[in-house]
Amino acid sequence: MTAPLRRLPARALPAAVLATAALIAAGCGSSSSSSSNPDAIKVVATTTQLGDIVRSIGGDAVDVHQILRPNTDPHDYEPRPRDIQETADAKVVVTSGDGLDHWMGEVVDNAGGSPAVLDASDGQPVSRPGEDGEGSVDPHWWHDPRNVEHAIGAIRDALVKADPNQRAAIERGAAAYLAKVKAMDATVAKCFAAVPEAQRKLVTDHDAFGYFAQRYGLDVVGAVIPSQTTQAQPSAGDLAKLVATIKREDVKAIFPESSINSKLAKAIARQTGATADHQLYGDTLGPDGSAGDTYIKMELANADQMVQGFTGGQQRCAGAQSAAAR
Repeated sequence: MTAPLRRLPARALPAAVLATAALIAAGCGSSSSSSSNPDAIKVVATTTQLGDIVRSIGGDAVDVHQILRPNTDPHDYEPRPRDIQETADAKVVVTSGDGLDHWMGEVVDNAGGSPAVLDASDGQPVSRPGEDGEGSVDPHWWHDPRNVEHAIGAIRDALVKADPNQRAAIERGAAAYLAKVKAMDATVAKCFAAVPEAQRKLVTDHDAFGYFAQRYGLDVVGAVIPSQTTQAQPSAGDLAKLVATIKREDVKAIFPESSINSKLAKAIARQTGATADHQLYGDTLGPDGSAGDTYIKMELANADQMVQGFTGGQQRCAGAQSAAAR
């Protein structure tokens, strides 16, 4: 069952983007293909994680246009003309929701067409960490694999509804991928269980790992940007407070993120004696060939980096390394 796109506040798309998109729609554009199947379902996925998940489920049954590129910050993205054209031709649009890709509402509106729009954050089974009842929403739901398991079912159903003739292939792909996500979840949990609880103190670039911490028993001590969006800016007082907390809690590592400039995280590390050598994938997958170029590899790589950071390099997540190679 597909869910409606949440009409969150978003900037209107720049006039130049819309004008260029109109030219592309008139016949000057190019198309992308991830499938050799001429009957593949055309899907637009907003984020790198969703692009990978949809391709893993659909295989040759889907032709996926992924809007965000690796190491692109989804919080502050200006859609390209090609994104509008691809959306105009899509049968299914999959969004991450919870405000992360709020700009996609404008893309769908301006593209025309009549795609089924699935908000993958709808109906997630895991409660949002730190929800305060006053509208605070953590949009990083994929960092708890149980939410991804739910999204797999929703995406499977949306694809089958778009083309029932491809049901068998889609359902096989979804079942196989679900098994891989469950295995990854078990591997990561085992890795952290081997680290003493008192050492699992997490400081990241921004507050993107609440779901991950909640799932695996980590203590979120703080973040360089004390917000769930990278568009926020820390004040001098925020940074001073974080430095004091890191020293008081004897935090061994600050974890920069792949899509954020690490300069500030490294500066805080120098002030506190912590390391900033272990990079995480927070909002985005890494480029092809990197340790985080798929959703499953991303989470395994994050676990390995955290275990190294928490233990001062004394331990690694060996299970994550071998699982990522499969």
